[in-house]
Amino acid sequence: MTCARAAAAGGLWRLRPGARRPLPACGRRIGVRFGSSGMTLDSVNRAAVDRIIRVDHAGEYGANRIYAGQMAVLGRTSVGPIIQKMWDQEKEHLKKFNELMVTLRVRPTVLLPFWNVVGFALGAGTALLGKEGAMACTVAVEESIAHHYNNQIRTLMEEDPERYEELLQVIRKFRDEELEHHDIGLDHDAELAPAYTVLKRIIQAGCSVAISLSERF
Repeated sequence: MTCARAAAAGGLWRLRPGARRPLPACGRRIGVRFGSSGMTLDSVNRAAVDRIIRVDHAGEYGANRIYAGQMAVLGRTSVGPIIQKMWDQEKEHLKKFNELMVTLRVRPTVLLPFWNVVGFALGAGTALLGKEGAMACTVAVEESIAHHYNNQIRTLMEEDPERYEELLQVIRKFRDEELEHHDIGLDHDAELAPAYTVLKRIIQAGCSVAISLSERF
């Protein structure tokens, strides 16, 4: 990895000073317990937690569909085991958010059927460009998700880090694993994909739209 690339990747691990979405003052406060893990959150802002869990569930669902598409094309190639390992971690992320949605009674985004198709198509389509294309997609998506998680971490830290300690632990862990996937993509020739810079920008623009829509709907 070049020095410039290492510096850029390293910077992803720090919280970004981007725009903060304030927690809605009108959100109901509730006491909840994360039954499967024993984690507790007292008097959480229901509107904020609903938004966070819903969009994170959608993101992990989309990531699972992307890796499914990549495996459909590259599963039997030399890069298949690498993609499978990342996919297995994404399955664990999705499982956790499925549990949180049930525990906190959060509804999923109505756009899940759309993300199901789009995610698989994105994964398979970039995989058809070769392993470099698949890894370029991984870098773009995981970088977007990591930035999104960082924004959530900053928002919860500014609101009340003790109240949201358990949720922060989950988001930080998943953020770190997404960044591992990002680095794996770079280490496996993502930057050699055709029109890498353009492809990355297009995918990340799509991720931004998906995040915004999934938070709202």
